Amino acid sequence: MKRRSLPVAAALAASAALLLTACGGGDDKSSDNDKIAGADQGSKTPEQSTEPSGAPAADKPDGVDLSLPKDMNLVFDWDKPKDKNEAAAMDDAANYIRAIYRGVDKRTTQDASLAAYATGDGLKYARTQIDARLEGDWTSTGTRRHYQATTRSASNGNSVEVAFCVDSSKFYSKDVKTGKALKGTPSISDFDYFKIIMIKYPTGNEMWQASKVFVEAKASKCQ
Repeated sequence: MKRRSLPVAAALAASAALLLTACGGGDDKSSDNDKIAGADQGSKTPEQSTEPSGAPAADKPDGVDLSLPKDMNLVFDWDKPKDKNEAAAMDDAANYIRAIYRGVDKRTTQDASLAAYATGDGLKYARTQIDARLEGDWTSTGTRRHYQATTRSASNGNSVEVAFCVDSSKFYSKDVKTGKALKGTPSISDFDYFKIIMIKYPTGNEMWQASKVFVEAKASKCQ
């Protein structure tokens, strides 16, 4: 669904080029579980969803290209809340995740999608995740599932916490040069619990950006 259009130049101007120390995750398969340094550490198995990983070619949210390769499948298996702001914030939290993996695929931290959907610490986190894969000459392949989502609004109506589980047991790092996926035995390391603080874009209509990211690694409640 195309909700509104955001000038890419305006989004770029609003974003600072900041970096955060990369933090890896997973076991010997070098899984693509996303972590954040200093994040809080600490159910139901997700059901199959058919929602595509990137925005359809004819339906780019906010006019921003979020397309991903067919072998990089991000599944968002959740129901939207009734509250309009929370539903929009949830949509853009998913777009933020897509933007991270678009950066991984395109081998850059400067993609317009990041400027559109991330700011502050959310931008730091995204660039950290991309940089870690650039340094290791990895991209990603497989299916990364997002489920059991909840939303919570701040009293001022300008901030929404979007929390959800992630299952990366079928999502792998892939060597860019050889194309080989790095697989291993599934484990608790494949499950994470995310909390993303989404804030309203100051000059955009219904535009939300990830401003902070917290990750609970090895989240047993997500199994």
